[in-house]
Amino acid sequence: MEARIRKVVTMTEEVRVEGEKEVENPWRLAGAAAVIENPYAGRFVDDLNPLLDHYCADLGPLLGDLVADLLGAPAEAFGKAGIAGLDGEVEHVAGILHNLVFGNPVRKALGATSLLPSTEKRATAGATIDVPLKHVHDHTVRSHHQTYEMRVPDAPRDNELLIAVAAATTGRPHSRLGEFASEAPADITA
Repeated sequence: MEARIRKVVTMTEEVRVEGEKEVENPWRLAGAAAVIENPYAGRFVDDLNPLLDHYCADLGPLLGDLVADLLGAPAEAFGKAGIAGLDGEVEHVAGILHNLVFGNPVRKALGATSLLPSTEKRATAGATIDVPLKHVHDHTVRSHHQTYEMRVPDAPRDNELLIAVAAATTGRPHSRLGEFASEAPADITA
């Protein structure tokens, strides 16, 4: 397979004021996206393993390490997302994102143990993707449920996939929600 990575795009931000109130510890977020060729664009292929074998082992460490470096501090929240170009299938993105050969290096790079939340969609070049973030060790920690919006202006092209990883150093600034299920009566399960 001759598929390739066309480009890698990174972004960071640091929130210092939220809701007109200073943030005690700035909320730092970072994301990295790889734009890759989709050799299965425009045709149906039963066996996706060659695509997964080609990309997963490279993309997990690449994106996980980039985000960890960009963050510059331990991650408390993380997630992944992807976009298939119009000639691809959402299943092509899902195959990469939901593969442990991709996910385990991301978890390792970010010091995480929990399930990586994800979103997938098909869209045109320049579409935004919301990368869902959850706590790196406990998905029930409400303060860390958030999203990080990413966009690559020229990607994905119709025959490409965009694969992204993002992380944050803290939960949402000034989080004030109670513990998971604290509002539910005892006889209601979450």
